[in-house]
Amino acid sequence: MMKQLVWGLVLLGMGATSALAQLDVTELEAHLFDLPGVRFEPLPTMEGFEACYALEVIQPVDHEHPDNGETFRQRVFLAQVDASRPTVLVTEGYSRGFQYPAELTTAIGANQLIVEHRYYGASIPANADYGFLGIEQAAADLNRIRTLFADWFTGPWLASGISKGGQTTTFYRYFYPDDVAVSVPYVAPINLSLEDERIYAFLRSHGDETCREGMEAVQRRLLEEREASLLRLKWFAKGEGSEFGDYLNFEEAFEYAVLEYPFSFWQWGASCEDLPEEGAPFDEVMDHFLEVSGMAFFSDDSMDDFASHYYQCAREFGYYGYETEPFGDLIVALAGPDNPSAIFAPEDEPVRYDGGVLSRQVWDWAAESADEFVVINGADDTWSATGLTAEQLADRDALVYLMEGQHHGSARIKNLSDREKKELVKALERWLGVPVTGWLVED
Repeated sequence: MMKQLVWGLVLLGMGATSALAQLDVTELEAHLFDLPGVRFEPLPTMEGFEACYALEVIQPVDHEHPDNGETFRQRVFLAQVDASRPTVLVTEGYSRGFQYPAELTTAIGANQLIVEHRYYGASIPANADYGFLGIEQAAADLNRIRTLFADWFTGPWLASGISKGGQTTTFYRYFYPDDVAVSVPYVAPINLSLEDERIYAFLRSHGDETCREGMEAVQRRLLEEREASLLRLKWFAKGEGSEFGDYLNFEEAFEYAVLEYPFSFWQWGASCEDLPEEGAPFDEVMDHFLEVSGMAFFSDDSMDDFASHYYQCAREFGYYGYETEPFGDLIVALAGPDNPSAIFAPEDEPVRYDGGVLSRQVWDWAAESADEFVVINGADDTWSATGLTAEQLADRDALVYLMEGQHHGSARIKNLSDREKKELVKALERWLGVPVTGWLVED
């Protein structure tokens, strides 16, 4: 919006400099105007910041061959507190349609740039060739944005992301180790195969035996009372507007949802105390299942929304599967010699898994080179099974927090102990070379 208005004044005979003066723009806006391939418009300023903007940054579809002419616009959100303070590059793993204050940003009193991942949300090329949806291409997007803003945000830089965004943080540091002073991946898995068996090991052992038996009892009850389950779930799906059939028929989606239940139970912090008692009414069991897992994740809309994610998992990231042996003949729609996969790659996109080569390289690199890292995982989160560990980074100048009692949505800096927060402040100030000024030192 701002650039278009300035160019209108230029066409009326004013130079760019006098046009900017007529608009009474800020120094930051003048700098944004001069950045090549950047559109911007102001947003309401969030509390604690002095300016916020929505940006569109032109990126090459293929960073290895940027001169081939194919580009796309990547959505970015900027929030400035002081250009000389540290800057957090928030590496999203999916779409991001709005500005928000990231936890790390406010914790240390920093500026931030939130970068929507390529091939998600508004950051999709016109000719969406999935062949360019690679981890290295996504890292190159971040490097280019880091380079674009290097002359403006002059303090030390950090990268941080949550879940798949945390994966992006880690892979970005692998490809561009000098771009940031500190990397802070939250609840970020590094899967080493299409069916990473560390997930199975976690689900077989986490929690006490009574809790695990209670979860399996829920799954068995739903499968044994299949007709009642399907009838209730069809009405529920109709009420929430979920449709099925483009990817999975309703019975396949039902069995996937039942198999997904223990993964979701731990990932999102369900309580063993809330498990239905033995012999509980069917409706109580179903209500519990819908609260913990449900079927919407396997609906057509969800599959469409996560198509890029599934492609990335099928190609490079790896993922997990579902063990069906404990349920025997109760599994009907998904019966077969192999465990069903949690990957649903777009059928019209050819994809070949790299065999876990890149993930293994990053896993091994972390043990040798992941200094200035803060790794945050929840001990109750299923994804902690494939996250970086304290043992792996024992020889690195890094902090690893496996937070007891925390899950995928609660393993955050705010929930660290007071001792751990003080430890974190000390490490960040040493790595960044500047004082931490946010709520992490004010609390």
